[in-house]
Amino acid sequence: MYKVDIIKLYRIKVWFMFKNIDFEFASSTEVCQEIGGRLRAHRLAQNLQQAELAQKAGVYKQTIINLEKKGTVTFLSLIHVVRALGLIDELADLFKIQLKSIALMEAAESTTKRVRSASRKGRP
Repeated sequence: MYKVDIIKLYRIKVWFMFKNIDFEFASSTEVCQEIGGRLRAHRLAQNLQQAELAQKAGVYKQTIINLEKKGTVTFLSLIHVVRALGLIDELADLFKIQLKSIALMEAAESTTKRVRSASRKGRP
């Protein structure tokens, strides 16, 4: 049984090495399916059945099936599954603004600084 699991995981790893898509050129449906497939790979790597993951995440088994096949679940369900798989830290930098140049960093910094009011006339 142990050898079968290793072979299964190896096949999944090889499949994902060649299947990974470029999100920039993929359709929204393809991106959803890719994310669902990646989460499936994590579930299998942890040797979890769909029903076990569903129970751990507090969602229905059908939610896991939909996520893995189509990538279509609510955002909240996705978060529950990601947390149950121990991947919640992967979301930390998901939509964080990344500054690309010193000029952009300075512009961002200047917008967050408080603007002081002009000094009143007659004050030293």
